[in-house]
Amino acid sequence: MTFILTAVLVLGATGLVLGLVLYLISRKFKVEEDPRVGQITELLPGANCGGCGFPGCSAFAAACVKSDSMEGLKCSVCKSEVMQQIASITGHAVEVGVEKVAVVRCNGSCQNRPRTRVYDGARSCAAAALMNGGETGCFFGCLGCGDCVKACKFDAIHMDPETGLPVVDQDKCTACGACAKACPRGIIELRNKNKLDRRVYVSCVNKDKGPIAKKACSVACIGCGKCVKACPFEAITLENNLAYIDFEKCRLCRKCVDECPQQTIMAVNFPPKKAAAPAQPVQTEQPAPADNTVTE
Repeated sequence: MTFILTAVLVLGATGLVLGLVLYLISRKFKVEEDPRVGQITELLPGANCGGCGFPGCSAFAAACVKSDSMEGLKCSVCKSEVMQQIASITGHAVEVGVEKVAVVRCNGSCQNRPRTRVYDGARSCAAAALMNGGETGCFFGCLGCGDCVKACKFDAIHMDPETGLPVVDQDKCTACGACAKACPRGIIELRNKNKLDRRVYVSCVNKDKGPIAKKACSVACIGCGKCVKACPFEAITLENNLAYIDFEKCRLCRKCVDECPQQTIMAVNFPPKKAAAPAQPVQTEQPAPADNTVTE
């Protein structure tokens, strides 16, 4: 009995001493958090999407407080009003950036891009890309397994069952970039929303030569360069058999859309073009008939 009591007392005393030591250490190395970090964190959406380049909203808030300026610090989910509030807390000015939206640069639907084989592995784009490159002859386009859908924390992207392609809800999209990072083929890109949410882009990433690309997908870019010649603003470049439209230079004139023989260039949220008026026949003045009357 005495042995058991002694053991209990020793263990209790040891626990008390260790607890006291831990308390003193915690007081010694205690880090005081700037209260502004908590204030900024409350303003943030708490999605921890990583679109800002930091692992979470708390890390972004801490970076805002520690930084000497707000340059390069932007929460893509927050509206400009929220960023202004964050700037007022830190005491730094903030630049209002251009709104962006995720764009799917692939039009290889089930109709445009026929299936040539069956993929029977894990339903993951990352896994399919490592295995056999998907179910079609295009080794650049969408794999259709929905990794982008799983990555989006704002329910802004879904798979269309008819086309087999992801569709972005531009009203829900926050341009966090999670879907673009999740896509192993790199077909999702963040582009400027522009006025009235209009944008023009090449809906293809296939870098094969024209005949090969066209065989795999009927609407693939064939690298003909007609769009490059048609653009008056030098916004289109042709590299590795693939045309690309620089959204910073593009003025949305849509001349390239009309020139593309493959209908690969997409123009979103534009009103339909007016049909050209039929040419009017040219009225020519007819000469008066000759008077052959004979007078006496």
